[in-house]
Amino acid sequence: MEIPSKYEAKTIENKWYDYWMKNNYFHSEPDERTPYTIVIPPPNVTGVLHMGHMLNNTIQDVLIRRARLKGMNACWVPGTDHASIATEAKVVAKLKEEGVKKADLTREEFMKHAWEWTDKHGGIILEQLKKLGCSCDWDRTAFTLDENLSASVIKVFVDLYNKGLIYRGYRMVNWDPEAKTTLSDEEVIYEERQGSLFYLEYPIEGSDEKVTIATTRPETILGDSAICINPNDERYTHLRGKKAIVPLVGRVIPIIEDEYVDIEFGTGCLKVTPAHDENDKVLGEKHQLEVIDIFNDDATLNSFGLHYEGKDRFVVRKEIAKELEEKGFLVKTETHINKVGTSERTKAVIEPRLSDQWFLKMDDLVKPALTAVLEDDEIKLFPKKFENTYRHWMENIRDWNISRQLWWGHQIPAYYFGDGKNDFVVAETIEEAVKLAQEKSGNTNLTAENLKRDEDALDTWFSSWLWPMSVFNGIMKPENAEINYYYPTNDLVTGPDILFFWVARMIIAGYEFKGEKPFTNVYLTGLVRDKQRRKMSKSLGNSPDALKLIEDYSADGVRVGLLLSSAAGNDLLFDESLCQQGKGFANKIWNAFRLVNGWEVSETIEQPEASKIAIDWYKNKLQKTLVEIEDHFSKYRISDALMASYKLVWDDFCSWLLEMVKPGYQQPIDTITLKEVISLFEDNLRILHPFMPFLTEEIWQHIEERTSETALIVSAWPEITSYDENLLKEFEFTAEVISGIRTIRKEKNIPNKDSLSLSILNNEKATTAFDAVITKLGNIDELTYVDEQVEGALSFRVKSNEYFIPVAGAIDVEAEIAKLEEELKYTEGFLNSVRKKLSNERFVNNAPEQVVAVEKQKEADALAKIETLKSSLAGLK
Repeated sequence: MEIPSKYEAKTIENKWYDYWMKNNYFHSEPDERTPYTIVIPPPNVTGVLHMGHMLNNTIQDVLIRRARLKGMNACWVPGTDHASIATEAKVVAKLKEEGVKKADLTREEFMKHAWEWTDKHGGIILEQLKKLGCSCDWDRTAFTLDENLSASVIKVFVDLYNKGLIYRGYRMVNWDPEAKTTLSDEEVIYEERQGSLFYLEYPIEGSDEKVTIATTRPETILGDSAICINPNDERYTHLRGKKAIVPLVGRVIPIIEDEYVDIEFGTGCLKVTPAHDENDKVLGEKHQLEVIDIFNDDATLNSFGLHYEGKDRFVVRKEIAKELEEKGFLVKTETHINKVGTSERTKAVIEPRLSDQWFLKMDDLVKPALTAVLEDDEIKLFPKKFENTYRHWMENIRDWNISRQLWWGHQIPAYYFGDGKNDFVVAETIEEAVKLAQEKSGNTNLTAENLKRDEDALDTWFSSWLWPMSVFNGIMKPENAEINYYYPTNDLVTGPDILFFWVARMIIAGYEFKGEKPFTNVYLTGLVRDKQRRKMSKSLGNSPDALKLIEDYSADGVRVGLLLSSAAGNDLLFDESLCQQGKGFANKIWNAFRLVNGWEVSETIEQPEASKIAIDWYKNKLQKTLVEIEDHFSKYRISDALMASYKLVWDDFCSWLLEMVKPGYQQPIDTITLKEVISLFEDNLRILHPFMPFLTEEIWQHIEERTSETALIVSAWPEITSYDENLLKEFEFTAEVISGIRTIRKEKNIPNKDSLSLSILNNEKATTAFDAVITKLGNIDELTYVDEQVEGALSFRVKSNEYFIPVAGAIDVEAEIAKLEEELKYTEGFLNSVRKKLSNERFVNNAPEQVVAVEKQKEADALAKIETLKSSLAGLK
């Protein structure tokens, strides 16, 4: 088969991906082999491939392909998440463009539009992952709104409710006015922002007195129910029992006392707005204050907003501050830095809001998940440093607000049959709900028409926390063959930003619903940043087009580029030149194969001694590297595993082995050597395949005709055996000798084609096993061992061994002597300056130990160089 001169990635990638798919290599069914299972962190159904996905899925593919090569039954389950907030926002925006409001649609009508949107845009990202080479079991592709997965979510909700762990409560929640839904505490990102502190005067009823209040949100005075002072604050004892008048509003409110008030903050007086602050709500309940909600669900002001009704809260903030100043209520304004909660999804500023919501009690549920990670070591986090983050979150956990004011998602299975607070039932089906409602109400005439289902949907994470179980139908059929075989899964690869959102919750769910862990290892990747350490984002314009990168540098090149810079848990500083490096590596391997494939072979010539020792050396080097790679993988140091493979192939195989066995110009190679080299090349391809699947499969299939059973993707990982460390050290010594010869050639402009003689003063008693290699790579026509230095020769040292190369006739001896004498004089002067420093007791006693050690090393290096220079001069004279 003719080998193209250039590696054509585009054609090759499509060809082999189609071939792998056609032969069903990615698909897994339970059998007698050891399972190796990964579930994909499901990306948003309407998402597109970005750099974070590229990194995360490359790592997963490396792990899954390696497991396949190691003979395991590798199963990588792909899928997508319905992403309630993000997807509903996109559908609402699309409808708005068409002149349709969500409020004008029934739930069924809206869901029809949402499904149309999902069918059109959903799954694009999964198709893009194929371009990256991801070997997912596409037959198992799951979606969190699939029938079985949806049924699992409802079943779990009912189960937890019946256990008394899910309850409905009127609580202060985090309200996202853009998505018009509540959020859990974990979905709120706090940012430090510069704002203002407004000092407002409230008149005291029935007097000319005034009390000054400091607030960052003057618009909320419209919802004030009281002013609170600390009973221990002597400044305000005269206000006890009095009432204040809210500026602009004219509402008379009580002045209450509570030690909650911080005497040191602001003026020491607090305005109390129970509808719009968690702490104010607590005070309001304690002191039985009126609750006045001034906002609509989009954070515009409602009818309590006076003449500001219908205006946005931030517009009102500016306008009301101006009106308060004009009317003499605003005393002063100060710059103030405070933490502002923003929506993790929409980035909108969160509004605290009182609302009826569904909550999941977490105190007891969290205990097995804490023990599994922090005490029993059942689940390991890589890097280990994230255990502290995990501990902090889990030990400070609050009840999970699981309801969302959305339609796109899993509708809460609660059914209302009356107006009372407890006039509802929770059931998996409407039939079951009717039955329960009849029992609870005592009204046997109730029908499905009398029941109204809760409008809210469940938090998206409430479905994805079941992912490792629900994709194998482990909730609906807890003892089915697949869940029993594939669960617990092996590795989870994800970002640390969802350690709590998803990872911790999956662990909680695993112990609650299966009684065991969902996975054994969690590999937490870093975030992808640019060279300036900025997080990649569309708004900054610093995030490259993932598919364009693949087009420019090949999938293998991009995979290598990403992994070379990605250490576990550390942020990846992405530089496009890394992909170029990956592409260059692919070309290096391709050209190495073309070189080997182009050699003529002779069955009559014997195997040269240099080739014999070279192959023996590389087999040992390969074994040592395999042990290193195993160690790296066991610690999830994927980039280190790649670098070890990279160095083995580029440095040891291409730069050394092939040079050592390469036949002379227009000369054939012996059959034994060629066979061994190809066998070693195949081992290299096996090691590289998880990282560079396309290139390796292409070369593998070129080496010889393969069947579907002998494709590289389903071949075997190289077997690990023992290796000879002494042989490897001897080669390192040999490599230095060859480097010394090449340096002399380069410095003295002696062409490589000109053969030289080499004499060795073997003070080190170094092995002679590699002499044939030295002879070949140094182009030495005569190699001898001597007992004393050789005259008329240049020399160099490797440890205490001296190597002499006679150069009479090859160089200008007189000019070389002059040059060496000048270098000797300079080096002796340098040695004197170093020794002068080392003889200074003050320097030696006061300088850091490391600094002194550096100077001593300089002394030793200078002495060695002087000895070599003197030896070379003696030889030339």
